Amino acid sequence: MDSNRYQQTKQVWYVEDKIYKMKDDYFIDDWSHERKLQVIQELRKCVSSGGVVAAAWLEKQLVGFANVESERFGSDAQYVELPYLHVSNDVRGMGIGKKLFALCCQEAKRLGGKKLYIAAHPSIESQSFYRAVGCSPAEEVNERIFKREPLDIQLERVL
Repeated sequence: MDSNRYQQTKQVWYVEDKIYKMKDDYFIDDWSHERKLQVIQELRKCVSSGGVVAAAWLEKQLVGFANVESERFGSDAQYVELPYLHVSNDVRGMGIGKKLFALCCQEAKRLGGKKLYIAAHPSIESQSFYRAVGCSPAEEVNERIFKREPLDIQLERVL
């Protein structure tokens, strides 16, 4: 996987007493080779279990990817999860993420979902993206997903 996962974060959203707040928090996300291999295995598992993986290419270079799991959950089995949506750092802002997100919404609906569930990176940039594509705080929080990354913001998008 050649996608450039680099992201520099200076501010994040967090939830305190059910209120969304912003704070300074500087860190850099940059996947190691081992982490990239782990993600590839997770994407393969997604496809083999009936989920969907979408990829964006620019001149034979992988510049983005996203996936939707086939498992439905929630009080009315209304949710399907979007575990990954990543666009290479050097091509962000070109609409690639929005196109991948729209495709994942279509696929989630095809899989029987009524809502897309996203545990989204807390950075201001990531949260701004998800708000721009119509996401809002999740009405139901999936505890298993929340425990994977407790700092992520749990969102949903009505399909």
